[in-house]
Amino acid sequence: MSTAVIAVNALTKRYAARTGTVSALEEISFSVGEGEFVAVVGPSGCGKSTLLKILAGILPASAGEARLRGTAIAGPRKDIGVVFQAPVLFPWRSVLDNVLLPIDVQGLGREGHRQDAMDLLALVGLQGFEARYPWELSGGMQQRVAITRALVHDPALLLMDEPFGALDAMTRELMNVELQRIWMEKKKTVLFITHSIPEAVFLADRVLVMTPRPGKILEDVRVKSSRPRSLDIMNTPEFGEHVRRIRAHFNVKGGIDA
Repeated sequence: MSTAVIAVNALTKRYAARTGTVSALEEISFSVGEGEFVAVVGPSGCGKSTLLKILAGILPASAGEARLRGTAIAGPRKDIGVVFQAPVLFPWRSVLDNVLLPIDVQGLGREGHRQDAMDLLALVGLQGFEARYPWELSGGMQQRVAITRALVHDPALLLMDEPFGALDAMTRELMNVELQRIWMEKKKTVLFITHSIPEAVFLADRVLVMTPRPGKILEDVRVKSSRPRSLDIMNTPEFGEHVRRIRAHFNVKGGIDA
């Protein structure tokens, strides 16, 4: 059994509102093993992004705890990489300089990491684009830069908050295949937030299904399909059964995008 990289125990998040207290997350507990790819799906407003922000150290929990390799997450940490829906690249920095941003911020020294950045850019198919600027890249290429930036300091955990949600359908499918390839190469522990059930089933070892607010873990679905997975797997009965099983939780409320 793999060692737990993330251990979440009775995690709760409440916000103060004019009408009282709003509960976003209610006693969530789960763990993610070393090198595991776990996706989280749930209806809009169920607390998926709130969960990710707590794990990233951006938001404090109201109760319960989240631990990364045994240490409580109490604020932003250098051993966590985060990829958001928007690439958030600095337009005045080249591709290479954007990738090296965590190295500059953490004062790690470019000399020892420049080649790592170049190797990662080659891994994601951006060799030769090091000197380009974000405005010269497509949306998918910009998101590859963001993924590379999140990996360059060799984090213990990669958090991804709907990173392909703003892309067109064809580019999104391509990025799913590319992310799987990168993950298989680097074997990072990944927690991936998405509204798309097929995307979650295609990418993940496990899919955590969340309830409407207050968010709780409704089911932990294990995806046993072998890897690497091609897009053709979406046409198989096994894949369809996983999607139907997850979608059945939300058909009445229509809370999750297909």
